[in-house]
Amino acid sequence: MVSSITRTQGFGGSSASEPDKLQKAIEGSLAPNSISLPTTPLFGTDGIRGRVGELLSAPLALQIGYWAGIVLQSYTANSGSVIVGQDSRNSSDMLAMALSAGLTAAGLEVWYLGLCPTPCVAYLTSMSDAVGGVMISASHNPPEDNGIKIFGADGLKLPQALQAEIEAGLRGVAASTGVSNCGRYYSRPELVGSYTNALTQSLEAANLQGMKVVLDLAWGAAVGLAPSVFESMGAEVICLHHQPDGDRINVNCGSTHLDILQAAVREHNADLGFAFDGDADRVLAVDNHGRQVNGDYILYLWGHHLQQKQALPDNLIVSTVMANLGFERAWKQSGGKLIRTPVGDQYVQAEMQKTGGMLGGEQSGHILCRHYGITGDGLLTALHVAALVQQAGASLAEMVDQSFHTYPQLLRNVRVEDRHKRMAWKECQPLQESIAKAEAAMGDTGRILVRASGTEPVIRVMVEAEAADLANYWTNELVLQVQKYLG
Repeated sequence: MVSSITRTQGFGGSSASEPDKLQKAIEGSLAPNSISLPTTPLFGTDGIRGRVGELLSAPLALQIGYWAGIVLQSYTANSGSVIVGQDSRNSSDMLAMALSAGLTAAGLEVWYLGLCPTPCVAYLTSMSDAVGGVMISASHNPPEDNGIKIFGADGLKLPQALQAEIEAGLRGVAASTGVSNCGRYYSRPELVGSYTNALTQSLEAANLQGMKVVLDLAWGAAVGLAPSVFESMGAEVICLHHQPDGDRINVNCGSTHLDILQAAVREHNADLGFAFDGDADRVLAVDNHGRQVNGDYILYLWGHHLQQKQALPDNLIVSTVMANLGFERAWKQSGGKLIRTPVGDQYVQAEMQKTGGMLGGEQSGHILCRHYGITGDGLLTALHVAALVQQAGASLAEMVDQSFHTYPQLLRNVRVEDRHKRMAWKECQPLQESIAKAEAAMGDTGRILVRASGTEPVIRVMVEAEAADLANYWTNELVLQVQKYLG
């Protein structure tokens, strides 16, 4: 368990009238009509996320903190703190402080970690008597965006039912039961060490001696941890974008822009490279030839390793509708089973809990291995992939070449600023007719997936087919329909 601190009485208890005065002050600053909210749901596939100054503001963060505190206390027997971390965005300090004010207004104690990866918050929440955790980050989004991710006492993403209760409070539908006093705020950056110790301990007797690894840290949350963890395991580390920079987080770097990492791996003749996103809950790899190794390959290689150790129940991997057909068919041919979920790590995690699955994740690099962690963790995944390569005695390129070949898969993001149009895209009849036509034309030789992003103002169009020209044709057709009727 994470070490605790002595709890101290919050201010406001010196006279009988003080709690009443305090409660009135809190209620005044938390009035629902003091903020403007969209008519569409606030919570997406990964918490609340949007442009700072438009959707996200300090007043909204204050109210989210308060209502999250009220809801978290209602659904746990724990009596501990809320653990709060953040990424390097310029707006993260503001939002973390405002949210912490709301949590203390709800009577809770806040343990503030400062800059750290999202999985660090999840781990420390699960290993302490905390009532929940909150991460301030917009993950892979650009610097002008930010987000608020909320975890329950178990360290898992907050269930949709509890998200709905928080939103009801924000919209004035739910009423607070009242708070008699304020909580306290403590800076606890030293707790991050417990997380880094857990990362290295998960590798048991493995080491990375003799390996040269390039890390692209995206100017984000992992800049202070990833290099030291890899070096402690014996690797020679070359770092890119390795300072916290709120102006440049994710900009032409990290897991969404691999060009610089690929060139660096080739230039330094490295064994492999890893690119993290802004909050380090996902990772993509680059092999020794500079080729991208996405989440499908990571799942296949890690799954094959666990399969050989008889540590993969039912030989099951849980992935999403984005998983490539080549991966699915190769995994089934090796005796494995694949279950697909909607896009979003919370859906993968829910299916893993339902089925007892121990390995799951997304093509984008959000990988969950329940043998070693409770949530998607880019650092954990990168360390284990490096260890797999070390133990195999082969290069990552050789391991990938011996696994499977992907079907041509095209993904296009079409910007749709109108939130209502974006979320109601299924009601667009011409688009639905075009999707049906494409599906009929490809039959069982391809797949189509159109969806509204839960994290960005875009409609994502994915077409996968055995023939690249077929995938390209239908991708262009569907993108034109989205642009014409929704864009």
